[in-house]
Amino acid sequence: MCGICGIVNNDPSAVIEPAVIRHMRDTLAHRGPDDEGVYLAAGVALGHRRLSIIDLRPEGRQPMANEDGTVQIVFNGEIYNFAEHYQWLIGRGHRFRSRTDTEVIIHLYEELGVRCLERLRGMFAFAIWDESRRRLFLARDRLGKKPLFYYFDGKRMLFASEP
Repeated sequence: MCGICGIVNNDPSAVIEPAVIRHMRDTLAHRGPDDEGVYLAAGVALGHRRLSIIDLRPEGRQPMANEDGTVQIVFNGEIYNFAEHYQWLIGRGHRFRSRTDTEVIIHLYEELGVRCLERLRGMFAFAIWDESRRRLFLARDRLGKKPLFYYFDGKRMLFASEP
């Protein structure tokens, strides 16, 4: 189990104090005692608490980015069929820094957009921030095995593994 959280403002000039996302992330410490991470950009903050299961090396840290840093992900869960996508994605030119299912999701998203969900088998909740499109993509598994709560007040979207 891991913990994910984030804030995305409609207004990219809105400042998100780093202490706010760190507090959200640390509230989820019981979900992931092995590591922690934060991504901050204009009007965006993502937080992650990690329970290391696949690829325990530092390369598996989250938030995790694609090769050029324009796509970020925080992920909770397990993708059972990630290995079958790995070679296909390498053939499409993607470079992997880890052997994680998390990184497979990023590259599937780059190839297929939101239709990447059609290829994923497992239990999961994730948030992908696509900087070039300024788009947040939230998803969870079909049965809701991994929790994902969200709130939108017209100005900003907040989400987390727990309310």
